[in-house]
Amino acid sequence: MALFINEPTHFNAFSALNYAWISQFFEVEASDRKALDNPGDIVKAGGHIITQSDGQTVVGCCALLCNGERSFELAKMAVRQSHQGRGLANVLMQAAIGLAREQGALSIDLLTNSRLVPAVTLYRKFGFAELPAGCHPDYARCDLVMRLNLD
Repeated sequence: MALFINEPTHFNAFSALNYAWISQFFEVEASDRKALDNPGDIVKAGGHIITQSDGQTVVGCCALLCNGERSFELAKMAVRQSHQGRGLANVLMQAAIGLAREQGALSIDLLTNSRLVPAVTLYRKFGFAELPAGCHPDYARCDLVMRLNLD
């Protein structure tokens, strides 16, 4: 599997993978559409889109959204259903954390839902800890905010 950062030819696949994943578990929200209908805007705003390809097809992806001068938000992680269970999410996590460190970030936040037990377990494995938070203003499905301190 090859990793790519900010590869414009992968942006449509990034959007498609995320629309499929979100639709499987939740309703697509306005904030999802804003990011997924214009993924290049993530990069223009100082963020990054990381994709994995098996040579022909994008099989995994995530984004680092610029969350301030020294902070990112890990967002829009998805792995093609046919490729789940192969450790691809681990590779995406390592790549995202490494890239954030290279960019001088002090922290990475993420928004998730507590019923996504495999995802929450993955985040904890990489050192993310829960932050006290209530309902999120941008995502109705978000009931859990987590942070990884990089300093």
